[in-house]
Amino acid sequence: MSERTLILIKPDGVQRGYIGEILGRFEKRGYQIAELKLLQATDELLAQHYEAHVDKPFYPEMAEYMKSGPIVAAIITGTKVVAGVRTMCGATEPTAAAPGTIRGDLGRSWEDGIYNLVHSSDSRESAEREIGVWFS
Repeated sequence: MSERTLILIKPDGVQRGYIGEILGRFEKRGYQIAELKLLQATDELLAQHYEAHVDKPFYPEMAEYMKSGPIVAAIITGTKVVAGVRTMCGATEPTAAAPGTIRGDLGRSWEDGIYNLVHSSDSRESAEREIGVWFS
């Protein structure tokens, strides 16, 4: 059964020139890119996307990071795509991410924070909500 998920290539992934590398990994896995756009995140967009985290202490720093440059938003489709994409992205902390994953191969932790290249939806429900935020 086909499903869809959202991925965001965060500002560090765009800045470091990994758009093609990251999207290509999903295509090589057999997933399809259904929609794609490059945009600049706004406070309103990020508040909707991260609604569960807006009141947490780390949110302001995370929002500034997400506004620091362009983001690529993509809808990826395929069988069991939510779980597959999450596995391909790897652990949130790049140093702990397994080799072969996007974060394990391309990400790294910096002294001023974690810049982990990508976001992927964590469930089918989250994917549909997040797709509605970025592709309204």
